[in-house]
Amino acid sequence: MAQDDLAGIRVPAGPVTPRRTLWQRLAGVRAGVRELVFVTVLYIAYTSSRLLASNDMHQAKDRARSILKIEKAVDINIEHAVNQFFAHHELIGLLSCYWYSTAHYILTLVVLVWLYFRGRDRYLPARRALLVGTVLALALYLMLPTAPPRFFPHHYVDVLLLHADQGWWGADASAPKGMGDLTNELAAFPSLHCGWSLWVAIMVWRNVRNWPVRLLACLSALMTAVAVIGTGNHWILDVIVGWMVVIAGVVSVSAFTPRPIVLEAASADEDLSRRRPAGEPSR
Repeated sequence: MAQDDLAGIRVPAGPVTPRRTLWQRLAGVRAGVRELVFVTVLYIAYTSSRLLASNDMHQAKDRARSILKIEKAVDINIEHAVNQFFAHHELIGLLSCYWYSTAHYILTLVVLVWLYFRGRDRYLPARRALLVGTVLALALYLMLPTAPPRFFPHHYVDVLLLHADQGWWGADASAPKGMGDLTNELAAFPSLHCGWSLWVAIMVWRNVRNWPVRLLACLSALMTAVAVIGTGNHWILDVIVGWMVVIAGVVSVSAFTPRPIVLEAASADEDLSRRRPAGEPSR
C-alpha cells in the first residue's frame, strides 16, 4: 500500500486511562491527612507517656548499675571508652549531638512518607510494626525507668551538654532549649533512637533493590547506636533491647499479615501456543 493511501487510515488509539474525579482526588488527600494526624497523635502519645514514668532517681540509678553489671559479666561494657573518645574529639562529639538530636526523627518520617506513596500493602505493615515496637518500648519506660550513663558524671561525660551552646538542644538530653520539662530523662531503657533507626534500615532493605542504598540504611542504624553510646545517653543493653522491640514488632506484624498471592504471567510463547489452532505450524 502506498504511503499516500495510509494517510487516510485512522489508527485506533490505545486504552484511555480514565481521569480521576474530583471526589477521588479529595479522598486521596483525606487519606494522607488522616495518616499525618495518626502519626502526630502517635508521637504526642509517645512523648506524653514518657512523662508518666517514675522519676525516682535512686531506683533509676540502681537499675543502671544492674545493667552495667550484666554488661560486665558478658564483657560488652564499652560505654566508657566510646564516651571518652567522643568527649575528647570535639568535631566528632558535635556531629554526634546533631545526629542524636535529629536523625531518628527525620529518617523515620521520610521513610513513612515514602512507603505511603509506595502503596498500602507496603505502608500499613510498616506503620503497624513501628507502632508495636514503640508501644513495647513505652511499656518498658513505664515499668523500668533507668538512668543513662550521663547521670554518673564521675565516670561519663554528657556530650550534648558539652556542646549545648553550639546546637538547639539544652542541658536536658535532646530536648530543645527551654523544653526540658517536656521530656523524661529516665526513659533510657530501651533506646527508641536505635529502635526507630533499625526500623528504617529494615524497611529500606525490604523495599529497595539497590545495594548501596541498603548498606547506607544499615550504616545509619549503626551510626545511631554509636552516637547514643558516645554521647552518654544510653547503655549497650539499651541499644540491644531497642533493636529487639522493633524486631518483635516487625515479626509479629508479618506473622499476622496475609501475603498477597502473586500469579506469574505466562510467557509470550506459551500464550501464543495456547491460542494457535491445532495443526498450525509455528513461524
